[in-house]
Amino acid sequence: MLPQSYELPAAIALVVGGTVACFAGYRLFRIVLAIDGFIAGAWLASSTMGSGNTAGMLMAAIVGGVIGAVVLFFAYFVGIALAGAGLGAFIAHLAWNRALTTDPPVLIVVLFAAMGTVVALMLQRYVIIVTTAFSGAWTVIVGALALADRGSTRVAPASEVWILYPFAASTEAPWVPIAWIVLGLIGTVVQLGVTGRKR
Repeated sequence: MLPQSYELPAAIALVVGGTVACFAGYRLFRIVLAIDGFIAGAWLASSTMGSGNTAGMLMAAIVGGVIGAVVLFFAYFVGIALAGAGLGAFIAHLAWNRALTTDPPVLIVVLFAAMGTVVALMLQRYVIIVTTAFSGAWTVIVGALALADRGSTRVAPASEVWILYPFAASTEAPWVPIAWIVLGLIGTVVQLGVTGRKR
């Protein structure tokens, strides 16, 4: 949650960070972890503040973002495990939501997260490439939709806040999952063929 006036720079940061992750995630994995840690930390920390507390939201976002970035930057194997767990949980959420239009049970999410963790640790290189490509693609889409929404709507009062919903980017638009899959596959191919090749 950020003040509405910060939506534009935050959306641009999401697009740039997502592009780096999508097309160079394996080569720059520690940097991608730091970016993802910053986004997650800022998102979680700023959500604890009241919507009327602009300074508190900004300070919480900065402090939470720095803590998240530092933790994930230095926790390489933990980052790999979290990447696998996050991808597993995301797949469970997306598949269940598309099939039944409800949130999946906690047990299903935990099961998919555990399977993702095991696979990530066994096949690190490929899991890093696929995870960063698809998570980066999703981040690009979330940021691009925020930019498009900002360009097509009225100017919001300064008292309003922008809330980032990282798992619900225009789920009513049928093209969003298709764009995510296509962009994720392109990122995977680019990383396997160019930026993620072993030296």
